[in-house]
Amino acid sequence: PPPLTGVWVGDSKVCAIGVHCGNHITSHGLALNCCTDLTWFDHIVPCGLEGKGVTSLSQELGRHVTVDHVLEPFLNSFQEVFGCTLVFAEDPG
Repeated sequence: PPPLTGVWVGDSKVCAIGVHCGNHITSHGLALNCCTDLTWFDHIVPCGLEGKGVTSLSQELGRHVTVDHVLEPFLNSFQEVFGCTLVFAEDPG
């Protein structure tokens, strides 16, 4: 809910989205909690939001969900929503 960014399930964030601008450089990022060890969030105030929690797809769905499970459908949806084509760099290794 505005002004809170990200994707929420109730009062718990499952996906964080961030943008930083400075020195003529824009950085952006996205973190989707798939099977994250959520106990680490017990030691901090996630995203600086008092009284809010963090969840994961695994916790919400009641089964183990890995990044490999969601990567392809996520990228396909991203392309559809933003009307773009993702281009992948070749592995330098």
